[in-house]
Amino acid sequence: MSNSYGFGRIIMTLVVAMCLKIAPLPTTLAVYNPDWVLLTLIYWSLALPERVGIFHAWSFGLLTDVLTGRMFGQYALAYSLVIYICLSLHKRLRQFPFIQQALFIFCCLLLAQLLLFFIKNIQYTAQLRPTFWLPVFVGTLCWPLVYTVLRFVRLAKPINTG
Repeated sequence: MSNSYGFGRIIMTLVVAMCLKIAPLPTTLAVYNPDWVLLTLIYWSLALPERVGIFHAWSFGLLTDVLTGRMFGQYALAYSLVIYICLSLHKRLRQFPFIQQALFIFCCLLLAQLLLFFIKNIQYTAQLRPTFWLPVFVGTLCWPLVYTVLRFVRLAKPINTG
């Protein structure tokens, strides 16, 4: 994958994930919306750890904070922590069967969700509702789809236009 072409693909997929994250959904569906940005960052940090790292997680976390109206730095901290863990374990994780990878993804999404809840609870008393867990479960179930689509994007050949 060439440098500019490959980096363009990474940014494009993260922008699409950001659009999915902030897409206006009915309240009944919004509680199921997983953290598409984090799932995409996890994929790219596992697939290309030399290209996508903590800086990207922090940058897209700050952008997510701005676009979602959350406290500045909240998503940046959660994304950076999860991507740090992914980068430290990426060689091992690549060798895991898909089920174990999904379990790791569940733990990553849960860690981010708990950290976001903890930060929200510092601001004001927040109550832990049953819907709190839904994005984590849905994100884990969506991991095979995210993995397959992003792998296809990563391995697709560039189109020659001339």
